[in-house]
Amino acid sequence: MLRNDDPTLYHPDVRDDEPTSLHYGGFLGERLVVSASFFPSAPPMNPSLATYQLRYMATDLDVQGRGYGALVLQFAENDLRDRGIEQVWANGRDTALGFYQNVGWRCVEASEHVSPETNLPHTVIYKRLTSEDES
Repeated sequence: MLRNDDPTLYHPDVRDDEPTSLHYGGFLGERLVVSASFFPSAPPMNPSLATYQLRYMATDLDVQGRGYGALVLQFAENDLRDRGIEQVWANGRDTALGFYQNVGWRCVEASEHVSPETNLPHTVIYKRLTSEDES
């Protein structure tokens, strides 16, 4: 669930329709229950790596904790790796940090901040999609 499921807080990202933007979703039947978007972005760490930023990851409340978010994220990471992307990063909502750490993401030390969009605490997180010795 993104932004407390309040449609008035939804603002399309100007990059949504760009050819380099990637959007992933997980469905139960015809119902979209997980979504995640990735955009090319200059990262705050490892700037020499080809990097995409994760934004707007959301999972419906009634299916959280059942592995659907992890599956969509794993699919997206594999697809990005196949496209030559070496790293992903995000401003992870602090309440979701355990989820990201469980799927291999790391926190950037001393990167805690309050999001100006949501007024909620976030931390910069990232994941290398290639091994350290490949770059």
